Amino acid sequence: MSDLLEDATPPGNLPEYTVSELSGSIKRTLESAFGRVRVKGEIGRVMHARSGHLYYDLKDDSNVIACNTWKGQVKGLSVMPEEGMEVIVTGRLSTFGPQSKYNLNVDQMEIAGAGALMAMLEKRRQALAAEGLFAADRKQKIPFLPEVIGVVTSPSGAVIRDILHRLRDRFPRHVLIWPVAVQGQSCAPEVARAIAGFNALTPGGAIPRPDLLIVARGGGSVEDLWGFNEEIVVRAAAASKIPLISAVGHETDTTLIDHAADLRAPTPTAAAELAVPVRLDLLAWAEEQEARLTRATRQGLSQRRQRLSDLSRALPKPRTLIETASQRLDRAAERLPAALRMVTQRRRLRLSEVTGSLRPAGLRSLVAQSRRHLDTRTQRLQPDLLTRDMARRQRDLQKLSDRFTRAASGQIEVWTRRLDALDRMRQTLGYTETLKRGYAVVRGDGAVVTTCVAAAQATSLEIEFADARLAVGGSPRPKPRPKPDTPPEQGTLL
Repeated sequence: MSDLLEDATPPGNLPEYTVSELSGSIKRTLESAFGRVRVKGEIGRVMHARSGHLYYDLKDDSNVIACNTWKGQVKGLSVMPEEGMEVIVTGRLSTFGPQSKYNLNVDQMEIAGAGALMAMLEKRRQALAAEGLFAADRKQKIPFLPEVIGVVTSPSGAVIRDILHRLRDRFPRHVLIWPVAVQGQSCAPEVARAIAGFNALTPGGAIPRPDLLIVARGGGSVEDLWGFNEEIVVRAAAASKIPLISAVGHETDTTLIDHAADLRAPTPTAAAELAVPVRLDLLAWAEEQEARLTRATRQGLSQRRQRLSDLSRALPKPRTLIETASQRLDRAAERLPAALRMVTQRRRLRLSEVTGSLRPAGLRSLVAQSRRHLDTRTQRLQPDLLTRDMARRQRDLQKLSDRFTRAASGQIEVWTRRLDALDRMRQTLGYTETLKRGYAVVRGDGAVVTTCVAAAQATSLEIEFADARLAVGGSPRPKPRPKPDTPPEQGTLL
């Protein structure tokens, strides 16, 4: 290889190599220069080939190394590689000529710690779970046969074609597609807006409101699926009033929206299978149930007919059933005339007893008894008895009158004392009492003056003291006694 890199030989004399020769020389140089190496990094995308080989990436912040583990080496690994796992691998460097790539053949692997993305994802998952967003009691029941299905996914990918194809095969339904970006920075806000937008539709409106939502995306790395781990998407899925199925990634991919959704589907195709039943299966089931119902009805009728026949054989003949009753009827018919004659005799005897009291002697006895009762009532109405009763009632009336007079006098006295107290309070609170404490009232032109400006404008002033009124510039004159009912001219003194 060193001969190839030397520039001393003129260009025209450089040896020519075929592509395979040059690729093989590079392969031998790389393998002899490094041999076995130990490398620490985070596992990226993992692919399990049908042949049993493993292909995955080992990366750090800026570079990626393609790794592979052959089928025979897989059993020797202590751990199976998973995306986001931080590991230390041991193997040999080699090249893959058909694609001009170098790769690391790993035969040993050990865990070095959780990757940064997975650690962040686990921390976020625990925080959202603590809020109850993943609680089982928040999960809604998926409708058995939704009329309208809303799908949140990319309109150009294979995912929507798989979902529509599966729905057509199983049970065609009305599907509304809300196109969103399924990876990148705009993925999370668009998915959250799509979920909220479907929930904001009015039932029975121009655009029908879905009975079921499916959020779908194909498989990918953790970075590709990271938009479905964002908190805004998880909260939108948890707040959805419409039942939601999460179908993000393949069966081994797990995102946070899977925990918040009402149901997780391993693949988008499986989501369509969970959304609707198979129409032909339902028809077959309905036909089977109809046949079972027909058989059960026929069998029930047959059993009841047989049971009725068995019971009818155990019953006696109708003539036997009415023989006893006929005998009782005959005996009753024979006894009826004698019973009627006996009842008639008893009623006749009772009538004789009643009519006996209505004879003249009986009437005279009844009149005499009524007369004695009337005499007793008449004696109670004699004049002396009425006089004594009237006297007793007058005494009672006089007692009540005396009690009323005493009560009225006492109440009038109470009201008089209260009125005197209120009059004394009125005099105490009046302005004349205030004048006795050294105050005076100034009047100008007959009106009360309260300011110096008003006093200066008045043509005549008069000062009222407790004992008299004094005109300014004149001699005192006696103060007229105010009428009891005349209110004071000054409303407030201070």
